[in-house]
Amino acid sequence: MWGRGCFSGASVTENVSFSGIVKMDEDPLYNKVEDVVGSHVEDAVTFWAQNISRNKDIMKIGCSLSEICPHANSVFGNLDPKKIYGGLFSEDKCWYRCKVLKIISDEKCLVRYIDYGNTEILNRSDMVEIPLDLQFSSVAKKYKLWGLQIPSGQEVTQFDQQEKATTMDLTKNLESTLKTRVDTRIKNLAAKVKILKEVRLVNISVHFGDDLSDAVQMLDEECFTSPASLNELNIIWADYNLVQEKIQTCQNLNEGNILIVKRNEVQQKLYTAIEVFILEVDELPLNKRLTTLQDLSASLEAVYGQAKEGTYSEEILKKFYEWKSGKREEFRNVRSETEASLQRLVEWFHSTSKVFDLTMEESLTSEDTVGNVDEILEKTESTVCKELEISLIEQGDVDKEIILNMYSQVLQKIRSEERLIATVQSKYKDCVEFKKQIIEWLNKSPNVDHLLSIKKKLKSLKAQLRWKLVEKNNLEESDDHDGSEIEKIKQEITQLHDSVFQEIYHEQEEYEKLNRLVQKWFPELPLLHPEIGLHKFMNSGGLLTMSLERDLLDAEPMKELSSKRPLVCSEVNGQMILLKGYSVDVDTEARVIHRAAAYHTAWREAREESGLLPLIFLFLCKSDPMAYLMVPYYPRANLSAVQASMPLTSEETLKVMKGVAQGLHTLHKADIIHGSLHQNNVFALNREQGIVGDFDFTKSVNQRASVSMMVGDLSLISPELRMGKPASPSSDLYAYGCLLLWLSVQKQKFETNEDGIPEMDQYHLDDKVRSLLFSLIHCRSSMTAEQVLNAECFLLPKGKSIPSPEKDTEYTENEEEEKFKMENLDKYKEKTKNGEANFDC
Repeated sequence: MWGRGCFSGASVTENVSFSGIVKMDEDPLYNKVEDVVGSHVEDAVTFWAQNISRNKDIMKIGCSLSEICPHANSVFGNLDPKKIYGGLFSEDKCWYRCKVLKIISDEKCLVRYIDYGNTEILNRSDMVEIPLDLQFSSVAKKYKLWGLQIPSGQEVTQFDQQEKATTMDLTKNLESTLKTRVDTRIKNLAAKVKILKEVRLVNISVHFGDDLSDAVQMLDEECFTSPASLNELNIIWADYNLVQEKIQTCQNLNEGNILIVKRNEVQQKLYTAIEVFILEVDELPLNKRLTTLQDLSASLEAVYGQAKEGTYSEEILKKFYEWKSGKREEFRNVRSETEASLQRLVEWFHSTSKVFDLTMEESLTSEDTVGNVDEILEKTESTVCKELEISLIEQGDVDKEIILNMYSQVLQKIRSEERLIATVQSKYKDCVEFKKQIIEWLNKSPNVDHLLSIKKKLKSLKAQLRWKLVEKNNLEESDDHDGSEIEKIKQEITQLHDSVFQEIYHEQEEYEKLNRLVQKWFPELPLLHPEIGLHKFMNSGGLLTMSLERDLLDAEPMKELSSKRPLVCSEVNGQMILLKGYSVDVDTEARVIHRAAAYHTAWREAREESGLLPLIFLFLCKSDPMAYLMVPYYPRANLSAVQASMPLTSEETLKVMKGVAQGLHTLHKADIIHGSLHQNNVFALNREQGIVGDFDFTKSVNQRASVSMMVGDLSLISPELRMGKPASPSSDLYAYGCLLLWLSVQKQKFETNEDGIPEMDQYHLDDKVRSLLFSLIHCRSSMTAEQVLNAECFLLPKGKSIPSPEKDTEYTENEEEEKFKMENLDKYKEKTKNGEANFDC
């Protein structure tokens, strides 16, 4: 190409103007004269040129593209041959409008620069989308020399060496001859000077990274440094934590007392250090500085985008400042040359005007004043174009790398200071909270007098209760007992019974208070007061009570549910409870407490939303090697009883099983595998709230999972368990899936494959339920309880909601239906007596 911009290796002053008869391929009315500037020679008779009236348009297009294209979207998808794109010309790295002529590969295509006529093979990465206001017809047109043609058989785009040399000589001759066309050159120069004026009004410091150097200066001069008191505070706090840990693990009372004295001394120092730190931080403008850093980071990210990761390096800073200094020096020199050449041109115009001024007395010759105008214009055009190039054209890859490396360094400094501020703010918050809580306990220790008084009162109440129970038994065994007297004693027993449990609840509350003090301030309490058994309470997660005894409960044996362990039913404060007995030795006792505590802790995280059967109390029998677990009793609420009396509807099944999925999710989140999920320890409260029952805490998970469990004629044991693999969340979900299938098909017979896995094709199931069952039973490797909870079949339609579990629901409308249910229940009880149904495993 000729000329600047897309013109290879030439300046704007080298444009060639043709005036004469030409044939235009794109215009049928070609018999006319035009003044054009040649931009590209295609062959010996064909060339592309621009009408000189479009010169300003060319400049405007170039400026617009240089601003838009570097930030425009890259091209995606299929390229449109009718659409105009922005293309990065390989020789000068400037942006020009182009159209696709041919797709060469997925990454390359042949394009024509429509405002100049030349073609090039471009990478897709060097093409961008341009806006609609740049989607207009080309400036350059295609012309042919009139009356000339290339001999047939000769390639249009191929010249031999002699023809090429002749063409180049002709071009140079034309350029030399047409350099005297001052009007055209002055117009072009004036257009560029106008653009240069506009550019100089805009701050272009970003091209030389001034915003980055300013950011570094701001970060260095106003840098937030760690408060002077923070280091000492951290040292004292570390000493305090260390001595607290030693007290916690200490088992010797004398050593413990020495550590307590030391702890109290360090605690006083810590309190003082905290006060000093809080006062110092209160004087610091942390929030203001943090806002400044965030604003600075946002402004830089808006210009430079995402920073690449790296480490802090002084070498990068040094390289940047050297590059910046060189660029600034270069720019100053170019600007000085521009101003000097323009001044020389102005002086030339001034002196030249005297030659043509008839009023001047002294006559001046053209040789005296005009001089070499071509040289002046060429120099001026060259310097103006060079300044525009530096100002408008994007930096090269080397420049970009230097700037982006520096940008990465600046962001690292910002992030480092932000982290320091966040650390100080976090420490400040901890200090304020510590000071607020410790003020109550400075120079004093808690006592256990209130707990001991509760225990004393409990001892008295339990003695009275035992005496009344003996008195009642004696009256009942006498031949002439008085019914009214017995009734009176029963009322007194009920009152004493309620009082005992009320004090037990108070005792648990007091234990919880002491537990919080141990965790926070006084780890020495279990060592100083071994008589209260605080360690046992803590190890059980607050579940264990030492004040409850089996003989205090007026309990009724549950023979139909006691095939594997003692089960008794009683009432506590108006709530029906079930007491489950476990035979234990010293080792088993510790494991039972540990497993029950883990289950209880998982339940306590969400309580009513956990989907688990709550554990009320765990206590140990003093006379026998037995551990008793107290849980709520839900008569006829397990799935076996419910299905035997009145099976759940499909809607009720989904409500119940969603709650069961929640229970499994609660356990699995706490790394607990149930291992014993079956129809007798899954409960449907009010036929709509499903909860998972507890399991045998004397057994390990693999022991629990090894017990054969059936629902109807379908095994709940997953295939991998039958192969001897350990229990897992997946095996829990397999049992869950089998229960859901059992509830969904009611009393239909199960068919299984050779692996014992139930087939589902023969059942008429809801599509969403079928999809979930398939994932649970047939394709289970990645299914989790949380995913089950979010299964599509559990999502309620709009306008529907699950009723409150606390709301009692009446299910019978007449006595005949109630009678029918009770008959079914009697059949179920008969099965339990024969060992066909158990409360749990």
